[in-house]
Amino acid sequence: MWEKIILLFKIRDLRSKILFVLAIFVVFRLAANIPIPGIDSGKLREFFQGNQMFGLMNIFTGGAMENLSVVMLGLGPYITAVIVMQLLTMIFPKLEAMYKEEGEAGRQKFNQYGRIFSVPFAIIQSYGMLSLLKSQQVLGEFTFGQMITSIITITAGAVFLMWLGELISEKGIGNGISLLIFAGIVSSTPVQLRQIFVSWDPSMIPAYISFAVCAAVIIVGVVLVNEGRRNIPVSYAKRIRGRRMFGGVSTYLPININPAGVIPIIFALSILLFPGMIANFVSASGNPAVAGIAKSVATFFENPWIHGIFYFILVVLFTYFYTAVTFDPKNVANNLQKMGGFIPGIRPGKSTSDFIRFILNRVLLVGGIFLGLIAVMPSIVQGFTGIQVFAFVIGGTSLLIVVSVVLETKRQIESQLTMRDYEKF
Repeated sequence: MWEKIILLFKIRDLRSKILFVLAIFVVFRLAANIPIPGIDSGKLREFFQGNQMFGLMNIFTGGAMENLSVVMLGLGPYITAVIVMQLLTMIFPKLEAMYKEEGEAGRQKFNQYGRIFSVPFAIIQSYGMLSLLKSQQVLGEFTFGQMITSIITITAGAVFLMWLGELISEKGIGNGISLLIFAGIVSSTPVQLRQIFVSWDPSMIPAYISFAVCAAVIIVGVVLVNEGRRNIPVSYAKRIRGRRMFGGVSTYLPININPAGVIPIIFALSILLFPGMIANFVSASGNPAVAGIAKSVATFFENPWIHGIFYFILVVLFTYFYTAVTFDPKNVANNLQKMGGFIPGIRPGKSTSDFIRFILNRVLLVGGIFLGLIAVMPSIVQGFTGIQVFAFVIGGTSLLIVVSVVLETKRQIESQLTMRDYEKF
């Protein structure tokens, strides 16, 4: 491992990419600490500490929301736009063909539409967030001009953060959006660890030890499931061209146990936070009936059991949905048939696609349940240990994203090193 790290910094191209990603992280953290004017920081901190839903959103923005910074929305508008675009592929066949059949050019056009749609989503979310904080008396009275200025500033911050993510994907190593979410999560860890040491209580040592054991088990489980694959045997028929014979070999078609990665959790969070945000916003309505219904809805979604159950179900459903959008068994079966490959005992064509779909559904059940359990793990562990400060630092969603991003970035770095070894050879 140390040899690879040393080699990584010896190669000028890779060293430049890593330093570029670190420089983008610094820019992101600076932007996360530039607040918009008119904030009562004390009330703002109390609001996020007392609201689990917005506290979780604050974790993913690296504290940018708690600071009410210019990038307070994080990558939320872009992620929401991508969710909507992928949902629209199930309604509009042309959009689905663009994403699945037009190759890299079609996906680039699809992603461009997602970037464009993220702007109106950022405007709506910024207005909703400012109105909510204003109704909670966290913000002072805003004039119309100040409100417009703040909305434009926050929208520009969301677009700027999206642009930073695209820069990392283009000129750095790894997926820029995932790495920025990773940076936001990791940035809050030192503050949380400081709170642990400040509030140290020797009587809590057994709870700390048990939590450390749980965290180690979660890490091992995340690595095993992320790296786990179901191999489907594939054979290739022998073909004779001239005096040469091709094929006649056996290989495997690997299907990941968790092919969707952390996307289902991010999607589920975006959908789950939306009703509570709207309810909190409408609860300030002057109509007593509407305000009462909104408060009931907000209370309903703030219930830990209700929140956990819906969270688990949405994660499992989005695991199936995202995989259905990105992985088409029919295309895989057609490609195998074109290359002369077949699954032993299965007829080519429709039978092969049905068999792959059957295996995929069984594998996704395991991966979806695992993701759902990881998502609700903070609440479970917090209930057993009573340590609230660890809820999002070591366990659950944050841990899954951190480990997944580290593994994916590690794979990309190793592929870059391997490619350069082949070039020398």
